[in-house]
Amino acid sequence: MSLDVPDTGGRPLVIEGTGGLMVPLSRSTLYIDIFARWQLPIVLCARTELGTINHSLLSIEALRNRTIEILGIAFIGERNSESESAICEIGRVRWLGRLPRLSPLTANSLRAAFSTSFRRDDFNL
Repeated sequence: MSLDVPDTGGRPLVIEGTGGLMVPLSRSTLYIDIFARWQLPIVLCARTELGTINHSLLSIEALRNRTIEILGIAFIGERNSESESAICEIGRVRWLGRLPRLSPLTANSLRAAFSTSFRRDDFNL
């Protein structure tokens, strides 16, 4: 399977690996295989619910085993300071912020949440 990074004319690009790094695109290609081929820095997104430490550390290990740069980790959900700090410390990744669950989820609520929950400079390469 051959997928190329789209030309964005220098504008920022967000690529969502729906379902996780190890989700197959075909019987022989996983999302993480495509990300390894592209060699772009990754922002790992992790939920803050039960099981997130194990899931996140396994994802970090899988990315590092494929020499994929991890820009940092963004958490999604209610604050869980203990889990968030454990993942960042054990996984040696930078905490980028946490996006709360939004209701209603609209373009405006998402824009407002991003502006208060993240520092734009953390995403500049």
